[in-house]
Amino acid sequence: MPSLNRQILIAALLGLTIGAILTQQGDTSSAKTATLYTSTLVANVFVDLLKMILIPLVFSTIVVGVANLQAHKQIHRVWTSTLLFFTVSTSLAMLLALIVMNVFRPGEGLHLSMFQDSMADFQHKHLMPSEFFAQFLHSLFQNPFSALAKSDVFAVVIFALFLGVALVVGGERYRNILNLLQEFLDLMMRIVGWIMYLAPLGICALLIKLVATQEVALLNTLVKFVVIVTGATLFHGIVVLPLLLYLVTKKTPLWFWRGAREALITAFATSSSNATLPVTLRCVEQHLHVRKDIAGFVVPLGASINMDGTALYEAAAALFVANLVGIDLSLSQQLIIFCTAMIASMGAPGIPSAGMVTMIMVLQSVGLPIEAIAILLPIDRLLDTVRTAVNVQGDMIGSLIVQTVVDKDEKQNTHL
Repeated sequence: MPSLNRQILIAALLGLTIGAILTQQGDTSSAKTATLYTSTLVANVFVDLLKMILIPLVFSTIVVGVANLQAHKQIHRVWTSTLLFFTVSTSLAMLLALIVMNVFRPGEGLHLSMFQDSMADFQHKHLMPSEFFAQFLHSLFQNPFSALAKSDVFAVVIFALFLGVALVVGGERYRNILNLLQEFLDLMMRIVGWIMYLAPLGICALLIKLVATQEVALLNTLVKFVVIVTGATLFHGIVVLPLLLYLVTKKTPLWFWRGAREALITAFATSSSNATLPVTLRCVEQHLHVRKDIAGFVVPLGASINMDGTALYEAAAALFVANLVGIDLSLSQQLIIFCTAMIASMGAPGIPSAGMVTMIMVLQSVGLPIEAIAILLPIDRLLDTVRTAVNVQGDMIGSLIVQTVVDKDEKQNTHL
């Protein structure tokens, strides 16, 4: 029987093929209707199962991950290494976006009037940058029971961090609580293993639905932007992130992709870093051999705040809109986009097309018309697949880099 990785790869290719065949059929085709209905049902069940396990898995992995750091007293080093990597990788992604957009300048010669029909149905909420920052900060600290019930991942992450630190400070006094949470985490990982038996079928159904229903009417006019953003995102994922991995860990890209492809394909199919989180943790711990205390801290935190692909896309899209409306952004304005896109990507939930929500803030930061966001709606779902895979890749590489840095520090301290 083929391995799970091979099953997922075969299922992904099959889903793309069936979806492409269905797009050639008329909308009234009964076969197309039946296939889409079935694929939608299967896809929804698979994604719902992943979402079901998400919150208890995030909570337990972060609490246990932080608490277990007391074993080697490296919590400060893990914190600083993780945040430093997230900052560097996201900054490189946005810098790449600004460079390629300034070189190729897609959107020049087009006019917003071409898209009036699309913008007529678009509803948006005006949100000033100060209001966005206020809401973002407010979202960090919530009633933990309310956050758990509403599946507010970011608030759950913050509470889990506090609880994990409290367990570290309490030491042996709270050992029984930590053991209970460790058992709970092991139980969640067992359920994840059960869900993964359905992964090939679920991913096949997701890709059938994605390819067969994607609206392509506007892609002819946006093809240059799509190619540039996709190319830049792939360059970041294929060259920049693996280069960082090799420079720090000496691990080759081929070794990484062999262990990570299960999570990357799932991220591509679901367009949700949160829904992919159970699979990501499984790959990081079992295939890439990252310790549970490191993986349980870096990966869930990265799923909430480390969004390389989203930041790259938002920075590129802002310059694209500027080109469409004939505005030549200055260097200072592009620096504003750089900073705003980083914060906006951190506040974007790990769900499909979440970047469209925070995109409004990026456009407003330099006075671009937020109505122009409607131009991006027809292509966002396509681009979301690639950038989500890069988001997840960044989390996995981050965990490997952090583990290497921490291990080197421990060896140096041992020799002293």
